[in-house]
Amino acid sequence: MLQQQYLMYAYFLGISFGISVCLTYVVRRLAIRYSFLDHPGERKMQKEPMPLMGGVAIVVTFYSVILIHMAVIAFMNQFGFDYIEARFLYVLGEDHNIKVTGILAGGFLIFLLGIVDDLKALTPWVKLTGQIAAALVLVLSGIRIELFILKELWLSGLVTIFWIVMLTNSLNFLDNMDGLSGGVSVIAAFSFFLCLHTSAGQENQLVRLLLMVFAGAVAGFLYHNLSPARIYMGDAGAMFNGYFLASMAVIGTFHVESTPSRIAVAAPLLALAVPLFDTASVVWIRWRRGESIMMGDKRHFSHRLVALGMTPRQAVEFIFLVAGVIGLGAALLPILDVRGTFIIIAQTAGIFLLIVLLMTASRKRGDKSS
Repeated sequence: MLQQQYLMYAYFLGISFGISVCLTYVVRRLAIRYSFLDHPGERKMQKEPMPLMGGVAIVVTFYSVILIHMAVIAFMNQFGFDYIEARFLYVLGEDHNIKVTGILAGGFLIFLLGIVDDLKALTPWVKLTGQIAAALVLVLSGIRIELFILKELWLSGLVTIFWIVMLTNSLNFLDNMDGLSGGVSVIAAFSFFLCLHTSAGQENQLVRLLLMVFAGAVAGFLYHNLSPARIYMGDAGAMFNGYFLASMAVIGTFHVESTPSRIAVAAPLLALAVPLFDTASVVWIRWRRGESIMMGDKRHFSHRLVALGMTPRQAVEFIFLVAGVIGLGAALLPILDVRGTFIIIAQTAGIFLLIVLLMTASRKRGDKSS
């Protein structure tokens, strides 16, 4: 049975990757033909116009794979073959149709918001309003964070909206170098796959399936986006990635009664530690300088690594390594006791502290030399 499940996951990963690779090529050709280009600017790394709309390939791949297979399931149910639906969709509860619709509708709303922003730059407050609306769709569909003390509907709803909006922006902020946001998204998806509690059984199978479809769709795009990039995903792709990963963190089960430590619920935070660290550090820098936290700049994690002397590609590879190492640690949380969990969290904090100390020392040396 376990072997059949992993063959199914491999199937969805492979078919999504194949479709995305081909579709991204088509989208790139169309973007060039119709001049959907990202032009060089003060806060951008590229030196020449780059085809945009790679996020279209990611989202179309994801939705086509999901919706086509759901249509096949619905067709098979007419002939009494309801095995797949009974085995996977029930994990979302009796109103699973509403919840699945909420996930897809909210994600599509984020995608449309990103498309508009790519074609005609929106103000930060308009984007924030649209992101809150998309998160609200998810909450109204019955998907909310319900951890221990978050029993009140209004409180869990507010926390869920904050979480969705924060991750949506974090992955969007991280999209500042070739392959960075997409690569971290794929690493986070696989980390989530490993973090999901094994003793929850069927309750996490649907989430794993969605993660593999997503990972394949983004990885297919990455084939064209890794340095030197031939196409960018744009806000449409970056914000969708953040929204989806945030949603999976809410839906997935990372703690059950048999889990040795309740702190295992921190697994999604570790799996997404890199974009969260990038966002927190940039906001802190802007706040200390008295600048708007909504305005873009070149003070992100990757930019600061380049300032240390790395090439953009080395900076991206370094961040991939950090995300992978921390993601592997996150995968251990569901099976560790309290002491082991604190060791993993302390280790993660130590990794980021070393990075901060390295950057601080380099900046001070630069100030003295100037």
